[in-house]
Amino acid sequence: MLKKKLGVTAGPAKHGTGLFATKRFRPGQVICEVTGKLIDDADYGSNYCIDVGGTYSMEPGEPYRYVNHCCEPNAKLFVIYKDESDPIPERKVVIEALANIQPGSEILIDYEWAADAAIECGCGAPSCRGWIVDPAELHLLKKRTKAK
Repeated sequence: MLKKKLGVTAGPAKHGTGLFATKRFRPGQVICEVTGKLIDDADYGSNYCIDVGGTYSMEPGEPYRYVNHCCEPNAKLFVIYKDESDPIPERKVVIEALANIQPGSEILIDYEWAADAAIECGCGAPSCRGWIVDPAELHLLKKRTKAK
């Protein structure tokens, strides 16, 4: 089912289901606001959850939960708030284009996970790090791999 109004839709991708543009986006343009269930539990985790600060995570609804990782992303996820004193439940999560994205193109973000949560990456990008990890923490994985 194509959801033109949203500007995005879920569909078959290289890695399961992905999030695809249904219209053109330019760099700096907000693609969508991610909506979902806000969970106040410091130990909560799932394949899709987004850290929104403090003990809060968001479990994104469809189709947003299907945005896949790439080491060369064409979009970025941002948590938007007015200032540090904003109550977390009022923060917004948005996906913004980093490059021109044409209709039918998969929207890809860099998950930038902490090294202790990293898994091997199969994105296939020329500059793939080999791990789904924050680039600043990649050295921690290289040390861990050498220790094995």
